[in-house]
Amino acid sequence: MARIARELRQLYAMCATALVLGRADLDGADDAGFDLELPVFTIGQAAEVAGIHPQTLRQYDRVGLVVPQRTDGGARRYCLRDIDRLVQAQRLTQTEGINLSGVTRILTLQEENRQLRRQVRRLQSAGEESVFAAGRDGDIVEMQRSNSARMWRRAIRTQMRELPGRPASHASRGGGAFAGPSDDKSLVIWR
Repeated sequence: MARIARELRQLYAMCATALVLGRADLDGADDAGFDLELPVFTIGQAAEVAGIHPQTLRQYDRVGLVVPQRTDGGARRYCLRDIDRLVQAQRLTQTEGINLSGVTRILTLQEENRQLRRQVRRLQSAGEESVFAAGRDGDIVEMQRSNSARMWRRAIRTQMRELPGRPASHASRGGGAFAGPSDDKSLVIWR
């Protein structure tokens, strides 16, 4: 795992504290640009932030409630999503009296619900177009559009060249080296 700068680690610690205190949630952290899956916290740091004994964290790992990522040496590293799950697990077991199997199911359903709400928000965003790309594993993912990508596409269209061997009439209809015939919604995928 790559080393993380001290300042970035401090930002993640503040975000984790806000999650524990109920002043933030995962959606807000995600919107603010935090990587919810970045393994930042050691077992001692996660235990301290969440207010849980390290042995309890090990037990949660054994039963699959919160499964942290591992370093090459096998040390546990917790992310913001793990911290949120730890806090919720503690609340559900201690105040609601739910067993660990029930807590696991509840947390799984909550995460599915959060992902669905996120998809609905994305679909409801008015006037925004979506771009999809295929990953190496074949999964289709939605990509965020940016103004720089739009400006880059416009620059390509304005600097179109005719390919050797193509009739000049095609170039006059808007075709070129990179663009289709007058298509505003073209997508360029490269590796």
